[in-house]
Amino acid sequence: MLLYLFISCFSIIFFIKSLTLKPPPPWATEMRLLSPWFRKDVSFFLSSRLIKNILGLAYFTTVVSKMSLKKMSFTSKVDNFEEVEESAMSILDLPDLVLECILERLPPAALCSMAGVCSSLRSRCISDHFWEKHMKKKWGRIIGPAAYREWQWHIALRTRKDSSHLKQGKPKGLMRVLSIVRPSWWIKSKVDDSSKQCSLPDDSIMSWFLALETGRFWFPAQVYNRENGHVGFMLSCYDAELSYDPRIDTFKARYPPHGRRAVATERDVPWERLRAPPFDTSPHDLHISDCLNELRPGDNIEIQWRRNKEFPYGWWYGVVGHLESCDGNDNYCRCHNSDTVVLEFNQYTAGSRWRHATINRKEHREEGNEADGFYGGIRKLCNEEEISTWKRLWPSEILE
Repeated sequence: MLLYLFISCFSIIFFIKSLTLKPPPPWATEMRLLSPWFRKDVSFFLSSRLIKNILGLAYFTTVVSKMSLKKMSFTSKVDNFEEVEESAMSILDLPDLVLECILERLPPAALCSMAGVCSSLRSRCISDHFWEKHMKKKWGRIIGPAAYREWQWHIALRTRKDSSHLKQGKPKGLMRVLSIVRPSWWIKSKVDDSSKQCSLPDDSIMSWFLALETGRFWFPAQVYNRENGHVGFMLSCYDAELSYDPRIDTFKARYPPHGRRAVATERDVPWERLRAPPFDTSPHDLHISDCLNELRPGDNIEIQWRRNKEFPYGWWYGVVGHLESCDGNDNYCRCHNSDTVVLEFNQYTAGSRWRHATINRKEHREEGNEADGFYGGIRKLCNEEEISTWKRLWPSEILE
């Protein structure tokens, strides 16, 4: 029995030592930066597998020891041990459909760990088929077409830089001296750089997921109540560039300069204050409204507004109100037949100049002046989730 324990322990030690000789893929080091919420899934997964393996080994050792006492000689016991070991089933022996079902149920961190086991599992685990689901689940609400386009430009620029680096001629300066003293060093550095770039396809969804998860990639999105709920931006939503901070599960935001104002930054922006832009257009472009003829009192809307024409637009929440000539009785209200549409911003006090605005239903483009700002396009809100988000962000006090 002691002999089999020795053989088992020796095999495990030899296997673990062999793993240390094989360097992990470059993207594996990025897993250290992932948030604790992201890592705990893989920790539980690996711990459970380790416990199962230890229990299995103990059970196997017990069975072998009992068999040795009853039936088998020293030689037959060793032969039986080798036969059982050879007949052990690998995960790669599972049918493709079963293996695919297992991989589909793994969290992102566990899927990354499985990709580092061997080349066969790696080719499966980095497949866009698995990562598309994880991308949509975690990032789908705040990632839009603009962010995807920014990512495509990012990898195109990085690919161009990498290719220009590899196409450089002979080393110069200090690098030339080092290459003369040790030419293999210069060649090896190039090969290593090339292998790192080829380790994970840049255009894969897994690569994009890791770039977002580790905060290396800044992407465009919109932020509600920018600059920590500054009173001048309550119930508004502005474009910004965002970077995820995996340590505290929040974001850093950079807002574009407004007129003479420098770039504004904000930290610790929670997920609840983010969204993907509703339209794939520049924040300086006027939105062409297609809902003006449908607007009725009580409808929830967002309207573009900017301080002056040098500023980008932000989206501001409001509701359609009644005309002054209407008493608000739904049975007699004819406001929807009028060319004038009243917009109410009830977060402001009744006497505030920001409380009401009027637009022309048929001829509305951009309206306003340098004193009150400029009102742009309108979008009607039909999604209850969007409406509830605005109401959840309602200020605790009425604004002046």
